[in-house]
Amino acid sequence: MNFDSISHNIWLRDHCRCPKCFHPITKQRMVDTFVIPSDIHPTKVESLPEGLEVTWPATPPHVSLYPWSWLRQNSYDPPLASESSLTEHANEKILWGSRIRESPPTVTYEEVMRDDMGVLRWLKKIDQFGFCFIEGIPPTPEDTEALCRRIAFIRETQYGGFWDFTADMKHGDTAYTNLALKAHTDNTYFTDPSGLQLFHLLSHTEGKGGQTLLADGFYVASILKELNPEAYDILTRVRVPAHAAGDNKWFYKPGPSSAGYPLLTLDPRTKELVQVRYNNDDRSVVNGLAGSQVEEWYEALRAWNKCLTSHDSEYWVQLSPGTAVVVDNYRVLHGRSAFTGKRRMCGAYIGADEYRSRLRILQELEHRSTSGASEDAPVRDVWDPKL
Repeated sequence: MNFDSISHNIWLRDHCRCPKCFHPITKQRMVDTFVIPSDIHPTKVESLPEGLEVTWPATPPHVSLYPWSWLRQNSYDPPLASESSLTEHANEKILWGSRIRESPPTVTYEEVMRDDMGVLRWLKKIDQFGFCFIEGIPPTPEDTEALCRRIAFIRETQYGGFWDFTADMKHGDTAYTNLALKAHTDNTYFTDPSGLQLFHLLSHTEGKGGQTLLADGFYVASILKELNPEAYDILTRVRVPAHAAGDNKWFYKPGPSSAGYPLLTLDPRTKELVQVRYNNDDRSVVNGLAGSQVEEWYEALRAWNKCLTSHDSEYWVQLSPGTAVVVDNYRVLHGRSAFTGKRRMCGAYIGADEYRSRLRILQELEHRSTSGASEDAPVRDVWDPKL
């Protein structure tokens, strides 16, 4: 075996996960990276059925065993893992347009509140479709908040934690009016936008309107990439500043330099789309372009808007008390039509990291139950590919 073709020696030594180098319970590194000689070489290398056994120079000698599956998953020269295995969840993303109205992803309040497997079914639908309806909720803020907390703790922002609001202009934001809202994602003015957003219409009296608009940003981007790859490329590169300045107590601008982030964010490794960040109403001055790029950027933005507002992309639905919707704020854009009367809404933000953590944990529990793992077995091994 050509040992040097597997990986660098220092990389292997740094990734030993024996109990002396990697705590088996906390899953935290204990090896001191900075005492490893940069030119370290093993004294012995042996190929065993369970993995690669490497003996390192030390007194006494230090022995590391690297499972073959882990080496394959983490090989970098050459990369051996497939592109599909680089994605964290096995749930395939299902892109959708307006025809999703025929069979939208839906769960019941009863199953989500009953047990963790109900929560997992809910989160899997969100992971696949980017949104999900929850039916049969008692139309109260208390029950809606309890539903939110089935995922994780609620994220506090300038709007507070759990919201219970009407169009009273309590905050300097168009959401607190009865005006129409075009399709957008929330928190474009945050460095780390909220991951999930849940809405529940508690009541609407003495008026009409207020339909909810949903659009799959990943679907819209896929159409744009096919029809106008140059526009798609521009929207993945040009940083768009944003701001939230309606409340005198707060003034948000994203990023340390306030330069903003691209409308479309790609994974630097796979080049797959991982986030849509778009709210034209919250956009600040785009002043980081060269003169020759201004018209190109506006043309790209115009092309995006055309795809986003097409009948094929827009899914309109009238929410009613007892049915809530949760959207992945990194993927699905939302909006509403103008309305009259008094409309009472409640809901909350949940952090992206908290949502993904909860999904990972529940998928681990599902795997344990289907694989017949004993209750005493650790939830995750030190060689878990997610670590």
